Amino acid sequence: MDVEETIQIKGLSKSYDGRKVLENLSFSVAAGEVYGLLGANGAGKSTAIEAILGTRQADSGSVRILGLNPWKQRKQLFEQVGVQLQDTNYPDKIKVKELCEETACLYKHPVNCDELLQRFGLKDKKNAFVSELSGGQRQKLFIVLSLIPNPEVVFLDELTTGLDTKARRSVWKSLLELKEQGMTILLSSHFMDEVEILCDRIGILRDGKFVFEGTVHEAEALSSCEKLEDAYLWFAEEEETDNE
Repeated sequence: MDVEETIQIKGLSKSYDGRKVLENLSFSVAAGEVYGLLGANGAGKSTAIEAILGTRQADSGSVRILGLNPWKQRKQLFEQVGVQLQDTNYPDKIKVKELCEETACLYKHPVNCDELLQRFGLKDKKNAFVSELSGGQRQKLFIVLSLIPNPEVVFLDELTTGLDTKARRSVWKSLLELKEQGMTILLSSHFMDEVEILCDRIGILRDGKFVFEGTVHEAEALSSCEKLEDAYLWFAEEEETDNE
């Protein structure tokens, strides 16, 4: 494996009851790169992320993150990887500070929790119960928790869902700063403005397979569209339907 390739996936496939959710998915993400995984609901994005992380067993294929196999070297790998999944849940009757401290205890070299809470505008909520947070605040907390391990790589699944415009821009700014520091980020998103701001390259999934992989400009050029949103709809074949 090329040492510059932080994430490398080859031939990843997954089926449920005979229905292929992922089919021979292959791609790589370079060190310090932000890679966007795009696609309609049901296209296979979340399954791909779970299979890459080893939280869901793939039927076939190989995955390496930082040169490690997530299915066989999970403990070693997760000292260096942060994860924010779309359907993350924590006990309501636990305080923000307690949850951060409990998470930090799991890692050898965690980031200072107060600094992360300050960065994401949550420091004044550290003594609040998780149940008292708004949807946007909970989403920012989940991002904070993914960064506590001081990871080299972070996976973010629909990271700004529920955030207002100001909060989204604040999160983007923080992630761009982390990118400048060399962090590798793989994210899934439905927001094309977010993708344009953050992503160096994108892959568009349809029915578990890539229909496009490259830069935003390449997607626009190949589709003859002036905007990424239109290019995405063209590749994903969503122009004529509201069903996702």
